[in-house]
Amino acid sequence: MTATPAQSHTPSVPRAHRPRRRLPRTPAPLRDTLTLVGLPLLAALALPAAFAGGGTRRWFGGRAESQRAEAQAAKDAAAAAFYELDTAQRDLRISIETITAVDDSPAARRAVADFDALGRRIDEASHRYIDAVDAHDLDRDDLEASVASRARAELTAAKEELGRVKQELDGFADGLGPLLGKAETQLARLAPAVERARQALLAASEALDSSRSSGLTADDLAARLAALSPELTKLNQGAGRHGVPETLERAERVTREAVAVRVEAERLPERAAEIDHRLVSLRTRAQALTTRSEQVEPILSELRRRFTAACWQDLQHVPDIAAENVRQAETKLAEARTARDAQRWPDATALLSTVRALLNTTDEAVSAAGDRLHRLNAVQKDPQQEIDRTRFALRDAQRLAMSGRNTPDPRHAGPLDEAVSRLDRAIAGLEGRHPDYWHFLTETEAIRRTAAGVVGRIREERGAGH
Repeated sequence: MTATPAQSHTPSVPRAHRPRRRLPRTPAPLRDTLTLVGLPLLAALALPAAFAGGGTRRWFGGRAESQRAEAQAAKDAAAAAFYELDTAQRDLRISIETITAVDDSPAARRAVADFDALGRRIDEASHRYIDAVDAHDLDRDDLEASVASRARAELTAAKEELGRVKQELDGFADGLGPLLGKAETQLARLAPAVERARQALLAASEALDSSRSSGLTADDLAARLAALSPELTKLNQGAGRHGVPETLERAERVTREAVAVRVEAERLPERAAEIDHRLVSLRTRAQALTTRSEQVEPILSELRRRFTAACWQDLQHVPDIAAENVRQAETKLAEARTARDAQRWPDATALLSTVRALLNTTDEAVSAAGDRLHRLNAVQKDPQQEIDRTRFALRDAQRLAMSGRNTPDPRHAGPLDEAVSRLDRAIAGLEGRHPDYWHFLTETEAIRRTAAGVVGRIREERGAGH
């Protein structure tokens, strides 16, 4: 509210409580005379004075006094409405400032514009009230009844206008509820969020100091923690400088990063011990694979001697691959040891993962040669076991395909019939002087996969039907 009349800050004293005008003080000789002559003479002297002195306004201005009182009451009511509107506007301005400090959305900007428009309406109503107050001096002795009546009407109209604007202001305030609630929620989160960030940074610093005390440099963690120092400075400067949303986001980000540094710093001794253990374990495994890979060549010699080329040709390069993989693994192990000594933990971890992958590949290749000889020996000795196993899988799939049906679904019967034919051809391939046992084994495996696929589709279709 832009202006406040002086009369409103010092409300007029009601007529009943206004001090009466004092009559001229009676000289001392006259007082003495009045005392001597007694009460009858005093009454006789006072009666003419009543007509000539202060009693004249009450005698001639009874209606004016009534109008003055009504005008004064209207003035007091208007002043109350003015102060009520002024208080409501001040309270609402605080709410608007709270919203703008937090929210820059289109809805918040609209609220600010609407509040400014309401402010102009408030100024107009206030000026009307002030003009009405300034236009009439209700304390004048010669106030006429018509003037008092006009003052009462203008003050009453000003009060009603103030009341209407107050209603608009109240309605606007009610509509601010969601925006104000959101802003107050963010403000309530601000101080705890900043404090959490400070505590997280402190905990990260303490964890880092603890790790360093055990002989670990943790330079990368120290660099990450140092990078958060400017963010802490901005947090300490406050939301008044950087804005509430930005400060909240910064506090949450600093908390996340500081917690990550703390967790890694606390785990650093354990991580170092784990890397040391993996270095020893993988070196032992590489040595064991070197010994096992030396046994591949005798296995290949036996395969070449007893079985057709198709049974072992894909294993020809296993010894060379195993030797090369082990050599690379040992090189990477040495690099991992160097990285560990330099406390480059991510590099050491990555190198050890590469070593493990190389050794896994070597292990599979070396094992494949021994497994091939074992399976070929078994099928050469008794192929019937593999045949029975495959036929059982086919019959199981056929029974499921016929379950609840007079004729099987062609989508199921077709693959199964083809699988039966493939099995017959595989069995026939075992006849002759030099049977291809490896082809027989791979074919029976493929047939069993086909049967399993049909079973899976049937169950899926029936499950979907239910």
